Amino acid sequence: MNRAAPLLALAAGATLLQGCVVAAVPVAAGAAIARERFMQGDHDADKPLPKPPAGALTYLGPVDGKAATGMVMVPPGMQYLYGSGEAAAASLQAYRALDTYLMARASDRSIGHQVKSVVLAPGATLDAPKFADCGEKPLAVVFDIDETAVLNLGFEADQAKRGGEYDQQRWLRWEQTGGGKVAPVPGVLDAVEIARQAGVKVVFNSNRAVENAAATAAMLKQAGFGEVAYGDTLWLANAGEHGKDRRRWAISQQYCVIAQVGDQLGDFTDLFNATTPDVAGRRAMASGKNVEWLWGLGWFLLPNPIYGSALKGSFNEVFPNDKQWTDPADAAPSPVPAPVSTTTNGSVN
Repeated sequence: MNRAAPLLALAAGATLLQGCVVAAVPVAAGAAIARERFMQGDHDADKPLPKPPAGALTYLGPVDGKAATGMVMVPPGMQYLYGSGEAAAASLQAYRALDTYLMARASDRSIGHQVKSVVLAPGATLDAPKFADCGEKPLAVVFDIDETAVLNLGFEADQAKRGGEYDQQRWLRWEQTGGGKVAPVPGVLDAVEIARQAGVKVVFNSNRAVENAAATAAMLKQAGFGEVAYGDTLWLANAGEHGKDRRRWAISQQYCVIAQVGDQLGDFTDLFNATTPDVAGRRAMASGKNVEWLWGLGWFLLPNPIYGSALKGSFNEVFPNDKQWTDPADAAPSPVPAPVSTTTNGSVN
């Protein structure tokens, strides 16, 4: 039995509610308004694509996993992402939303309605977004790999045991030899199958090293994603390259990218990493009025409390001064003891 068949049936039903196939059924007001804004947006025609702005992402490795007793302790973020039912449910929820969205956009294309890319075009800003041109290009969905398509259980287990800083050379050795020690993120394989059955090309865009392309392709195949081809459905980083826009723009010259999936803001546009705003500023960038509607309507984010650009902020940055609270009990004066009366011989009455 096709394991994705029940999901396809659900997604197809939801498509009737979300897409353009049955015009008599209204779309939820918020989604409709957001989609209308998107459909009316400005899109650049195809043209040579410039290089993205320079700027490196910082990997903030997991905390030291060794307790004072010498026993290996699993850091809370790893417990959550790799071990909890809650993280599995969050991933399934994101991928179910993606399933429905892909079916809706594929249905739109099949009946001749215009479909738009969700890749920001060269020259776009977060305040004035414009998108890559689609034309009649084949539809595609672009996935990040690490902690989006696969969970790097082997690498993070080793990291938890050894603690200390992230080691790029050890990561490269992991890319080369760890292909059998990963697991697909819950929901992703069904989403990939639904995309392919809907005629949407599945593409991977990762900051894994291009010299490990063969090992990465083998890992994806072993994990259940099927065959991928470097330069077509698999895009990887050249030495010293940290952003993804150059690759996103190249993918957009071949495909109409109707959805992107990742676990870091940089999986959607390098503009999130082009500057170094404070914690509040970065949060505001992600929820700005001109891009906030993309979340769940073309951009799909999965949880990752283990590493990446999300793990920043001092106490006062994460908890602004005007939002900090003090328990009134902590500020109350200590009770004054009642006076003690005694008899003349010193005994207590």
